[in-house]
Formats: sequence, structure tokens, C-alpha cells
Amino acid sequence: MPTYSTNEFRKGLKIQIDGIPFQMVEMNFRKPGKGNALYECKLKNLVRGTVTDKTYRAGQTVEAADVSEFTAQFLYKQVDGFVFMKLDDYEQYELTADQLGDDAKFLKEGMDCSLLVFNDNPIGVTLPNHVVLKVEYCEPAVKGNTATNVSKPVTLETGAEVLAPAFINIGDWLRVDTRTQSYIERAKDPEEG
Repeated sequence: MPTYSTNEFRKGLKIQIDGIPFQMVEMNFRKPGKGNALYECKLKNLVRGTVTDKTYRAGQTVEAADVSEFTAQFLYKQVDGFVFMKLDDYEQYELTADQLGDDAKFLKEGMDCSLLVFNDNPIGVTLPNHVVLKVEYCEPAVKGNTATNVSKPVTLETGAEVLAPAFINIGDWLRVDTRTQSYIERAKDPEEG
């Protein structure tokens, strides 16, 4: 199993501790007056989603996580899971609603995502940064309120709810940032190009 030395530590690095994959979400280098340099890391458990702190001394090594990441297409939602297909060999993977969390609200059939797999088991998915979704429901704009910067909740075709400007209507297409779950701009119907 490959290893990483502390001088290779960086944000986004995937390591393995006691057989569990972690991703470095933050790494700070600290050199006290005496003794070895310290690497203070915040590590996200890729299986459970929890974050933990761990400190390493300069020169220590950690195991590289045996994880792979590849493009997969979201096929459909089942009663208790979400099915994705790897594009090159058509192998299918299923993730639970717990594994997806809030990202499930922005999944649309046919969407390409990045699937994270550990020991041949899917453990997470990364959605595209921006998605274009249709507004299924929103309250009509109040006359005279459309020029100001008033927001209202809108429900998108996938069931997600975001705040959007008051001038948005049912049937409009919106570009949404999946990382912040927020409205970016009005968009064109993706079918029209």
C-alpha cells in the first residue's frame, strides 16, 4: 500500500487510518520553538461523514486510501436508494439517501456525477458545481416588488427548495450552485440548447 509523508500533506488528500478512508479538509503546519514541526489536520471520515482532528509530527507517514473516483451517470431513484452507472463499463452502484445527504435534492436523471468508491463499495458522490433545474412551484410576484432585491422560496423539479428573486415564475429554468444550494441566475431550457 502506498504511503504519504507529512511533507506531501495537502487539502483534498485521501488517506487511510485503521482501514477507514479519510480526506484532509484542512492542514496547518506549525513549528514550535523546540522539537519537531507539527502538522495539524482536520480529517473527514469518507464513510460516516464525521470530521476529526489529528496531529502528526514531521517525518511521519500515513497509508494512502484505496479509493477510486470516476464519472458515473445518475440513472434513477429507488425506494431506498439512488442508482448510478459507471460510463465506461456500465457497472451499476447504489447509494443510500443517508450517503447522499442534501445532494439528493439536486439529482436529475441522466446527470453526470463523480462517484467515490472504497473497496468496491460506493461511499459518496460529488455533483456538478452548477445544475439547471425547472421551477415547479413558487408564489406569484407581488406587483411592484419585482425591481427590488426581494427573495422568495421556489420549489424545483427535483423537490429542492432555494431562495430566488421575486421575478422568478413557474416554468422558469434556474442555474443553482449545488455546493451552497443557492440560486445563481435564470437559465435557458437545456433542451433548447
